[in-house]
Amino acid sequence: MHDRRIDRARARVSAVAAAALIGGAALAAVPAQAAPRTPQAPQAPEAPAAAPGCGAASRIEQKLAAGTTWRMCWHYESKAGLVLDKVTYQPKGEARPIPVLTTAKLGQIHVPYDNGSNEFDDLTGYGFGEGVQNLGAQECPGGTLKKVKLPHADAVNGLCTTTRARGHAYRAASDTSNKVWSAQGKDLLVYTVNKVGWYEYITEWRFSDDGTISTQVGATGNLSPMDYDASDGRGWPIGKGAKDYATSHSHNIFWRLNFGLDGSPNAKVQQFDATTTPHAGRTPTTKTKRTDITKELAGKSGEQRWWRVVSTAGKNKDNHPRSYEIVLGHNNKYPGRPYTRNDVYFTEYDKCQQFASHNRRCPGTSVDTWVNGQPLKHPVVWVNVGFHHVARDEDQTPMPVHWQGFQLAPRDVTAMSPLTPAGLADQNGQPSEP
Repeated sequence: MHDRRIDRARARVSAVAAAALIGGAALAAVPAQAAPRTPQAPQAPEAPAAAPGCGAASRIEQKLAAGTTWRMCWHYESKAGLVLDKVTYQPKGEARPIPVLTTAKLGQIHVPYDNGSNEFDDLTGYGFGEGVQNLGAQECPGGTLKKVKLPHADAVNGLCTTTRARGHAYRAASDTSNKVWSAQGKDLLVYTVNKVGWYEYITEWRFSDDGTISTQVGATGNLSPMDYDASDGRGWPIGKGAKDYATSHSHNIFWRLNFGLDGSPNAKVQQFDATTTPHAGRTPTTKTKRTDITKELAGKSGEQRWWRVVSTAGKNKDNHPRSYEIVLGHNNKYPGRPYTRNDVYFTEYDKCQQFASHNRRCPGTSVDTWVNGQPLKHPVVWVNVGFHHVARDEDQTPMPVHWQGFQLAPRDVTAMSPLTPAGLADQNGQPSEP
């Protein structure tokens, strides 16, 4: 569906183009036009944006019905778009907010075409941040629209913060009585929409009352009419008969997470691998091995492999170190570039390493080149989730949103679930029959 043939690129609004050439981490954008786009000119190296103070305009705070409060700052960059800063989580029963993330943002959207003719890096080369859209009140039901301002452009209602129901938070029926414990979960939802040519990207962050952080990017908009040529040799027929074929392509989306668990930039990374052994005539057995990751790592997921980031500065009330587990979902990894061949990267913090590819600030322009055996003390986590888009009739029009993302699940952040009802609060460690 991607729309950006280089020889058919559109001319951008002059004021926005000027702002792009100035560079820097700007603080707003003008809506982009619905047409193919021109790649941005290479820019001089620029320092990463400093997070703003948490004044009222840049503060997000939401107490959910279950008693959980999420707090964070936000700012906006001309390439990465929305950046969340100083994210803290305070569940019911905790006297103080628990710092989780220092910064969280997109690290790249890489879009190569199956026919090899085009390859795009939407954040660093195609004005992703400048394409922030003006959201109407109907797009932020029950929430608050916040202004986004880029130089040389009018402010737009570019950020929505609202709450959403997510269904069951838990359910447990007693075996000895008619008692049923059940509750519906609630999330804080923070999102922007960015337009890049025919595409519109919805960047969502969800903060749940149980401490889970979910992030995903949804691609919507319209199929590009310029790509109805089947030039990849295997595109999908769109329209009547077998005349128009949409060219297939991939979306490889990276996120950059700088953890600050319990207020410290230092953390440990651990990898867990489970091995299942069949036994004739009886149930297979599974053994899980933990490996401390002490040096930078390019990681591939496995059927029974996962990672967590562990606090070195705080423990829960059971005296267990707090951590967050990286929960990966479905992933169509793209094998065409070295930096897209892994699911996660853990790199030592370097302020110039802001984008997973075409990072012009640092020696070595992609995340795979930064994994060089350096000791891992202040880890930055890069998550790569791919999607191979083979268009279908139902993508017309507008195209239904297709999502790709992952979760950060709390692991020992609190001694029990923060949603545990009062009647079960005595069940920690030694549960009895409810």
